[in-house]
Amino acid sequence: MEIGVFIPIGNNGWLISETSPQYKPTFELNKRVTQRAEHYGLDFVLSMVKLRGFGGKTEFWDYNLESFTLMSGLAAVTSKIKLFATAPVLALPPAMVARMATTIDSISGGRFGVNLITGWQRPEYSQMGVWPGDEFFVTRYEYLSEYTQILKDLWTQGVCDLKGKYFTMDDCRMLPKPQTDIKLICAGSSSGGMAFSAQYADYNFCLGVGVNNPTGFAPSAEKLRVETARTGRDVRTFVLLMIIADETDEAAFAKWEHYKAGEDHVATDWMSKQASADTRPNADTHIRQTANSLSRVNFNMGTLVGSYETVARMLDEMATVEGTAGALLTFDEFVTGVETFGTRIQPLMACRRHIQPSADMQAVA
Repeated sequence: MEIGVFIPIGNNGWLISETSPQYKPTFELNKRVTQRAEHYGLDFVLSMVKLRGFGGKTEFWDYNLESFTLMSGLAAVTSKIKLFATAPVLALPPAMVARMATTIDSISGGRFGVNLITGWQRPEYSQMGVWPGDEFFVTRYEYLSEYTQILKDLWTQGVCDLKGKYFTMDDCRMLPKPQTDIKLICAGSSSGGMAFSAQYADYNFCLGVGVNNPTGFAPSAEKLRVETARTGRDVRTFVLLMIIADETDEAAFAKWEHYKAGEDHVATDWMSKQASADTRPNADTHIRQTANSLSRVNFNMGTLVGSYETVARMLDEMATVEGTAGALLTFDEFVTGVETFGTRIQPLMACRRHIQPSADMQAVA
């Protein structure tokens, strides 16, 4: 099972809490997290893109770096770990994303991939004058399909002349072509999102479910398997999880309860308001899950809370779900989190026990 880190490109990571670790995103922070992940043999890192935060006392995600330029910098200071940037398709033309990705592919020596997002938070795009209207909630995967076809044409042929509903290319050229097949990720969990992933993506990301429910995502993995049976493509599931670990189960749960008690309600209320913008009765995206009042403090992300041994056992259990490619991890505090994962959790995992730290860097004291 592969392991990746959802690096902290936005302030405070993925805990919308006044009592969780507070920090701003910097290149140095993300470099340190990524280099330690590489040292411990983790497989990839991914950076999101967020163009407007949630406010509140914590100013949650009001501070954000840009994904492609960040990953370009990380490509130059790493040598083995795979790197994924996120493309907000409403804000970046596909021909430019194709060229930027090819450039980072060159910098990284073929270690780069792209996560495609359609955009769910209207103010991110309306503030820049690029929101196409709320009908986009219905047509977003049609738009993304054309967008992706342009990427693939340019990457594989160096030219695209697509004449579509949303894009009209006029003998668009791009050279050089990337040296490797650039992998694509989609995080769609709706029927349209799953169908898109089965047709175009290499991996589909889904949210884990609940606290200490390592196989709770199994219905999403099965839904993807049904869709890929129609397309005949091998597309597998990565699960987004938060890890809150400590020496004992009791100590880890004490931290979790402390974070929940400090929920920044102004920020989470704003998030919930944006998540409800898609008013279609049959809307079933993961955005509804993230804004559920049950645990908005961490986006209702599947969360593994416990001792290092407990977390390792649950990750091994997760790996048994058919169609699982791996896990994308977040932590309450990323530098410590990656360090303890590498030294205390990964060596206990049956599916990762063969991974050895590299000898090129000394462990952080």
